[in-house]
Amino acid sequence: MGAPFSIPPPVPRMWIAGALVSATGQAPVLNPATLTPVTTAPLATCDDLDRAVDGARAAQPGWANRSFTDRAATLGRMADVLIAHVEELAWLTTLEQGKPLTAARGEVMRAAGAMREIAGIEIPRQTIRSDATGRVDLIYRPLGVIGAITPWNVPLILAAPKIASALYAGNAVILKPAPTTPLASLRMGELWAQEIASDDLPPGLVSILSGGNDLGTWMTAHAGIDKISFTGSVESGKKVMAASAGTLKRVTLELGGNDPAILLDDVDIPSIVPALFGGAFGLSGQLCMGIKRLYASASIYEDVVAAMTAAAKAAVVGDGTDPDVTVGPVQNEAQYRRVLDLIEDTRRQPGVRITAGGRASERTGYFIEPTIVADIAEGTRIVDEEQFGPVLPILKYDTVDEAVHRANASEFGLGASVWTQDVARGAEIAARLEAGYTWVNSHVGTTRDLPFGGIKQSGIGRQGHFIGVTSDMEPQVIVIPAAGTADESRIQALEFSE
Repeated sequence: MGAPFSIPPPVPRMWIAGALVSATGQAPVLNPATLTPVTTAPLATCDDLDRAVDGARAAQPGWANRSFTDRAATLGRMADVLIAHVEELAWLTTLEQGKPLTAARGEVMRAAGAMREIAGIEIPRQTIRSDATGRVDLIYRPLGVIGAITPWNVPLILAAPKIASALYAGNAVILKPAPTTPLASLRMGELWAQEIASDDLPPGLVSILSGGNDLGTWMTAHAGIDKISFTGSVESGKKVMAASAGTLKRVTLELGGNDPAILLDDVDIPSIVPALFGGAFGLSGQLCMGIKRLYASASIYEDVVAAMTAAAKAAVVGDGTDPDVTVGPVQNEAQYRRVLDLIEDTRRQPGVRITAGGRASERTGYFIEPTIVADIAEGTRIVDEEQFGPVLPILKYDTVDEAVHRANASEFGLGASVWTQDVARGAEIAARLEAGYTWVNSHVGTTRDLPFGGIKQSGIGRQGHFIGVTSDMEPQVIVIPAAGTADESRIQALEFSE
């Protein structure tokens, strides 16, 4: 298909303290479908970060003094900009990440929708106690400056809500996108800088810097950043937590998952296979909340394996700019090599069947054919580890209690699902699963008016909802003595935490 925008795209600029700037250092950004450079991206220096922090600290107090209504209006304008440029941002996302263009468009739209959802969350002034002695209120105050660090699988849908939550709570924010997928995020910053008036979005309130792992290290150690909101791997999250300890930064960590899906024996297999396949192989399996382990009752096991195998073989693997493609490449070489290593380790397991895929595609790029693994059990890497690629093990169970026990026997606890025609029974079983987010008869997908996050080693804290927004704030108790009628009416009028 013809390119709707210039190829290669222009080198993007960073948005630092209200100015769009280039950098002396540049790094190529590869298209994982072609292994050719899309363009180059700037590499921020430590001085660039210092300027961003100084700009954020200067802009934040005035922003914090604005009402939630005013801040929500600005978020709405920022969302409008994303929608107005959906085609350009989606094209960049596909070029740098590899996902099909339809999925990239959906990501841009969901990013805009997430900003609006966060802007609709109320943060009321709460009365803890009110009696003859007086009143005790609980309010929430902004933290100051939040550093947001995002991964390479869904760059915009993870960046936009972090920015929105920080701003809605009255903070300034500095975003660092993943070094392999910085382009759409940087372009988002350029568009906001060019199309939103400085009266609405004060200079310095948002900065977007690109760079390698050293930039993330500088952010977590910087004394001028009050919190890190991080999405990424468990091992990287541990490093963020350790590095943040020196300044007692607050942290929200959305980390990896090894999400189980349990199929009860009453499911209608043909009707659920499309959703199961999408939940496991959407974004080529590179989704933290995606299905990583599929448990099927022994009575339906072979039918499930056959149906999922057929779906995997029918998938169209290729460059995401091709409208017929349903499964794109793995995003980067390191992950590509890791997934292939997991498949080879699986192949060596006695009695295991690989019923679809099981190999790299012959075409240029980081392509792996959608892979179905049957007759596998816990104690193998493909089951115990998060694959984060187009590979799905299907496991057999005899009783529901057994399935729940095995699903819970993991160091991860991000998402989980139960599939059944008995919805009430499904809800009961879902409540027994050790995960931060569970579904009945679906898997994958959330909105930012709901709290999302994991338990165990899948993370700390939540994003979205009142819980997530107030994690970007500090609670403050105000003890008010009994007052006269006039003062009391003024106190009662205090509804929001400003």
